[in-house]
Amino acid sequence: MKKSIFTRQNNAPIFIILLFIGFIVSCNQPKTSDEKEDSNAISKNGMVVSAHPEATKIGLEILKKGGNAVDAACAVEFALAVSYPVAGNIGGGGFMVARMSNDSIYTLDFREKAPATASKDMYLDKNKEVIPGLSTDSHLAAGVPGSVDGTIVAHKKLGKLDFKDIIQPSIDLAQNGFPVTKKQANRLNVYKEAFQKINDQNIPFLKKDKWIAGDTLRQPELAHTLTLIRDHGRAGFYAGETAAKLVKEMADNKGLITMEDMENYHSVWREPLTGNYKEFKVISMPPPSSGGVALLQLLGITESYPIKDWGWQNIKTIHLMVEAERRVYADRAEFLGDPDFYKVPVKGLLNKDYLKQRME
Repeated sequence: MKKSIFTRQNNAPIFIILLFIGFIVSCNQPKTSDEKEDSNAISKNGMVVSAHPEATKIGLEILKKGGNAVDAACAVEFALAVSYPVAGNIGGGGFMVARMSNDSIYTLDFREKAPATASKDMYLDKNKEVIPGLSTDSHLAAGVPGSVDGTIVAHKKLGKLDFKDIIQPSIDLAQNGFPVTKKQANRLNVYKEAFQKINDQNIPFLKKDKWIAGDTLRQPELAHTLTLIRDHGRAGFYAGETAAKLVKEMADNKGLITMEDMENYHSVWREPLTGNYKEFKVISMPPPSSGGVALLQLLGITESYPIKDWGWQNIKTIHLMVEAERRVYADRAEFLGDPDFYKVPVKGLLNKDYLKQRME
């Protein structure tokens, strides 16, 4: 019988694991006690890991209130929008992989989508040369946001607690503020000039002097936006005041996102991508994410090599991994795309004979 790579060892209960871009939450029936063993953080009842301590704290509080991993993950998603927008924000998107305690698996695609009027050559000049900054720093760089819809959809299907309880801690965090970390302060200082160049109004990320660790970052306008989502659900973001402001900003600055684009955005439940590595079963995200295919290709390539005998950081091991990654990334660039518009040859990319031939 195949082991699951996500199954807890030592006969402890099966737990839920939930992946968004930026954080992981796992739990069984959450309680408040955690344990440490050796140098690893181990919990019998629940664990939250995210890119910012404030978001992690909010996720833990949701578990303590009796929420499940999906509740905690959704709460952390909104909390990251406040505390760590460089990685998680309501203007972006992502993927979810959830394995529930009854072994059912769900994968949700809530990546950003291109506006309906986007075109193949929209970032090129008349000579078919890339126009610098157009795909990174202009209004044309933005896709139709998926984070809000994805979080709401995931919570509605798999969550336990009331949605207002999930989002309220993030509203409070944005309104009252939080102390920035040393790393955040440094990043805000580094990007000060870029903020000033691109934004034509005061934004909370700008200070007259330098940011230092412990300074409080408050975002009242974000708190207002999150409040509209709390009170009106999906319509609080993809319609009404927020959508109207976003669409006006686009229209005023040669952007493409329209009210129709906002209304038409919907995240998509997709079939999970599964595979095996030796005795382990691996559950991952299918396209349009490239991560699942890339992971299973890497595992499929390295499976037949004695890397355990070679050892970690051994020249042979490093050489193998680099060569495998080169081929996987080449396949990513050539074959992986949005399955709604392009038939991705997943089975062929994961075929063992194909992987062996690629390494010849």
